[in-house]
Amino acid sequence: MGIISWIILGLLAGAIAKILLPGRDPGGLVGTTLIGIVGAFIGGWAASHFFNHPVAKHFYDGATWISAIGGALVLLIVYRLLFGNSRSRR
Repeated sequence: MGIISWIILGLLAGAIAKILLPGRDPGGLVGTTLIGIVGAFIGGWAASHFFNHPVAKHFYDGATWISAIGGALVLLIVYRLLFGNSRSRR
């Protein structure tokens, strides 16, 4: 997969992570989108290095999607833990 595919996968993974983990995010839509993109890259890297599963060459591989969504979820949780109280709540 090329870099554009990973960005698109990250956008979708960020949206899915947001659906799976609803609530208020400190960064809003833009922050969640960026977390999804970075999470896709980190999830793909972790899958290929730690779980011995090479990154798929095509966009529709289930393991690639799971690793991207998992990476986005982990980053979203860490982001909420670190910066969750920095935004005023109404």
